Amino acid sequence: MSLRIAFCASRAPIAQAALAGLTRRYGDHAEQGADVIVALGGDGFMLQTLHRTQENAAPVYGMNRGTVGFLMNEYSEHGLVERLQSAEEAVINPLGMRAICADGSEHRALAINEVSLLRQGPQAAKLQISVDSKVRMPELICDGALLATPAGSTAYNYSAHGPILPIGADVLALTAVAAFRPRRWRGALLPKAAEVRFDVLEADKRPVMAEADSNAVRDVVQVHIRSEPSIAHRVLFDPGHGLEERLIREQFV
Repeated sequence: MSLRIAFCASRAPIAQAALAGLTRRYGDHAEQGADVIVALGGDGFMLQTLHRTQENAAPVYGMNRGTVGFLMNEYSEHGLVERLQSAEEAVINPLGMRAICADGSEHRALAINEVSLLRQGPQAAKLQISVDSKVRMPELICDGALLATPAGSTAYNYSAHGPILPIGADVLALTAVAAFRPRRWRGALLPKAAEVRFDVLEADKRPVMAEADSNAVRDVVQVHIRSEPSIAHRVLFDPGHGLEERLIREQFV
């Protein structure tokens, strides 16, 4: 049985050239009704595609035509149907962010990789961290902090010296960014079902922004984060190069 493939690509010339070649070879179906969506670009474009198509039942298979491709497969025009038919599937649940700003406004967003809080100005942020309504850290002085999913644990979280999490692990990584006090705090592993709340202390003097997969909200005073198990992103990988294997391999480089 032939696959109905829907292609999409970033604006980068190399991705647009790949789009033209693949659609000539395999055709191009509308995303609604397609069996699989093939995204051409880097990890950033892959995240955009997953967010944009989250109501679509079709899984997404990425091919790297960008600078970063942790969520992507190797690019090739040849044998695409066979690769898609033998691909391994990983299911990713995003984080839901609810951010309350100093002006009282409320903003919601989803994050496949992480939700991060970052200082807006020259002074370090002061954050209070609660888990399931219990204050766990009364005061963290830092450049920021983030909560990462297993899928996002090799991104900003890893750069901030957070742990890499196996894709099947029902845990989240809470990681500090350049912690000043307590200086030696390196973060925590939390159950996937936990709800994390950040309260911004001295918000007028030390303004903070929140970001969910590049969706930024400025001047936040409180941020609530929890996993959204009702939303499931289906991502396809070539056999032997799945997300679980990549996460394990990344820890030995």
